[in-house]
Amino acid sequence: MIRSLSLIIAALFAIQAPAAKVTNEQLTIGTSQEYDSLNPIIATMMMSNYIYSLVGRSLVVLDAEGKWIPQLAQSIPSLKNGGAKIITLNGEKTIEANWVIRSDAKWSDGTPVVCADFQLALEVINNPNVSVSNKEELGIVEKVEWQEKTPQNCKFTYNKLRWDFYQIPRLMPLPSKIEGAIYKKFVNEKQGYEKNSAYSANPTTEGLYNGPYKVSEIKLGSYIVLVPNSHFYGPAPKIKKIIIKLIPNTGTLEAHLLTGTIDMIAPVGYTIDLALALEKKIKAQNLPYVVTNKASLNYEHIDLQQKNPILKDKRVRKALLYSINREELNKSLFEGRAEVALHPFTKIDPWYVEDPKKISIYKYDLRQATQLLDEAGWVLDKSKGYRYKNGEKLSLQFMTTAGNKIRELIQTYLQTKWRDVGIEIIVKNEPPRVLFGEAVRKSLFSGMVLFAWSSFPERPPLSLHSKSIPSEANGWSGRNTFSWSNARVDELIEKIDLEFDGKKRASYAQEIARIYSDELPALPMFYLTENAVYPQNLKNFRLTGHQFYETNEVEKWELSP
Repeated sequence: MIRSLSLIIAALFAIQAPAAKVTNEQLTIGTSQEYDSLNPIIATMMMSNYIYSLVGRSLVVLDAEGKWIPQLAQSIPSLKNGGAKIITLNGEKTIEANWVIRSDAKWSDGTPVVCADFQLALEVINNPNVSVSNKEELGIVEKVEWQEKTPQNCKFTYNKLRWDFYQIPRLMPLPSKIEGAIYKKFVNEKQGYEKNSAYSANPTTEGLYNGPYKVSEIKLGSYIVLVPNSHFYGPAPKIKKIIIKLIPNTGTLEAHLLTGTIDMIAPVGYTIDLALALEKKIKAQNLPYVVTNKASLNYEHIDLQQKNPILKDKRVRKALLYSINREELNKSLFEGRAEVALHPFTKIDPWYVEDPKKISIYKYDLRQATQLLDEAGWVLDKSKGYRYKNGEKLSLQFMTTAGNKIRELIQTYLQTKWRDVGIEIIVKNEPPRVLFGEAVRKSLFSGMVLFAWSSFPERPPLSLHSKSIPSEANGWSGRNTFSWSNARVDELIEKIDLEFDGKKRASYAQEIARIYSDELPALPMFYLTENAVYPQNLKNFRLTGHQFYETNEVEKWELSP
């Protein structure tokens, strides 16, 4: 009965007439992922970054060609052009850089973007009462100074000497004339600023955004409406209204596209299996859409909670990986288009390494998995089908984003494979907002969680540093949500920051990959492509393949007649 109903629905969608041609009057973008905050300093989820790139800009950004370009900044300071220099401060060498904000950069109420806006951002970042997930990355600037007569000429002094001082795309300004008073009021209250920030309490407030668009209407869990920001410094956007529509179930995105509820599908949370299936339908029925994908820095993995005594044992972690056939999963779910992951550095990162002499590589091997579990003291009770140790069943909770079809399929497959070696898997999935806002951010998951990281090339994995372990004491800041601590990895990450020689940085990163692949604080699953669907008549749309999305070029988008 269920199968018959699904066939009928599929047939109805197959004969669905294409929606009316999309114009510059309105573009509706569908996504399966929620956002957690529009405050750029507090936001943790990928969809938050995607949306903020429509309404906000930073000093610099990495473009679709992998080049660092200025946005709010007039130019990018360097040691070579004299915009930056090495200084000695308190007996230690560090960097001092002069960042000049463009004179026409303004918030959506016409107020200029000034150095004080970056200073406020720094205060928020460094406040232990505020939860900032990537505090280690954002907090690289020690202080911001300026002269009263030149409020857009900012002198940034960094907290240490580092080669990548100019790569600060996530250090976004906060409008000090609006957020300053709110922050001051709640500065000493745990999570008080997050809850009361205008971005949370009243996100349509004029003056919160400095990008091509601003928020005009919002309904949590449903949609966000964006309209052009008349004070944007760049070319006026041609599309008069953009709507971001939340469709929690990835499996229904196609149906919404074909019925005209949405005009395109955002890459965040849109998996290659869905893109491949839709691409075939578009070609067969000559539908007015383009399916595009690009090799990316998206690393799909399973975090393993190191606070769990079962997962603390490296033999159990290795057994989990030996028990699964990732090559089979790739062929059956992704038509072989994904890459089986080895460690956090993807193939398009210069730091990628695949030499088995340098890293540990795991092929599907049930015999090896069984042997490791036996060695760890987990004995199989054949009558029950599960393993036990000192009377305790080998049981693990497994979480992922509810409604994400491909992840739930992977989860079901893994549950079966791990059951075959005597491990009980208890599935507990949550909507993205809950999963990432609570369980992951506060490291509250008890066992395993499947999701993806996104980064950019030659970026040290700060999420592996022990300083990035979130806790109540640090306001739940940091992305080391699996609570892994390795002194050598900490040392290598810190060395990378200080090393100006590219070859040495690569050697440090590859040692991190070696330790990571041996210790397995997380199970590497796949390096994924970035996928999107857009109308045929949309011009200047370019996927980036990294965490600075195509929405950073939204002012260039145009829907031809």
